[in-house]
Amino acid sequence: MAANSTIRSALIVVDMQEDFCPPHGSLAVAGGREIASIINTLLAKPGFVARIMTKDYHPEDHISFASNHPGPDNQPFSSFVTTQNPALGKETETKPQQLWPVHCVAGTPGADIILEIDTSSEHIVVHKGMRPGVEMYSVFADAFGNCDHGTNAHSVSLDVAAALKAQGVTDVFVVGLAGDYCVKATALDAVKTGFKSWVVEEGTKCVVPAGWDAIKEELQTAGVSIISMDDSIIRDLGEKS
Repeated sequence: MAANSTIRSALIVVDMQEDFCPPHGSLAVAGGREIASIINTLLAKPGFVARIMTKDYHPEDHISFASNHPGPDNQPFSSFVTTQNPALGKETETKPQQLWPVHCVAGTPGADIILEIDTSSEHIVVHKGMRPGVEMYSVFADAFGNCDHGTNAHSVSLDVAAALKAQGVTDVFVVGLAGDYCVKATALDAVKTGFKSWVVEEGTKCVVPAGWDAIKEELQTAGVSIISMDDSIIRDLGEKS
């Protein structure tokens, strides 16, 4: 890979935040903190021309918070509400939104990147999910697939696709939390946005671990490659001297 000068790779580290990690996270993913060393190894590789760390960064009144809805159908993990597409002219489009415990509220310790992640390498932090009325699992698009930054300007702090394309990025590698939600959505949208998309399997954990095999099949069907840290593609990204 390193020998091919037409390939330019970016690493997206998804939502490695305190609220998604044991032991105290309000939406902790089992084993989430344990993948930090894998992610740090990737962050240190000089073959990445860009490194992005995403953060869920919700307002207190975010629509996905179970506590913002009346009972009895407001149970985190199991209840759903109906959300509307925020895009102009598409307001009649709706979809169900799963409810979650309050998590990653902007400016709170739960929204911080965990201390185990090495932030010394050059990187950009991108806040997502900032618009109260719509979910944003993927850093590229909201839950309705809106990827135009004019629509998403209130949801995400940076047009990531445009930023990566401006650097000539061709390939996007995705790790972080959680494999069955924000990692999956980001990897799928990377393909839709025109990048070659890779998920490093050891670098992610799922909310529902038993569903990972089905998630992998979904990703691969959509054109996302699932690889391991031992893959030659990872080795070709090099090590810091």
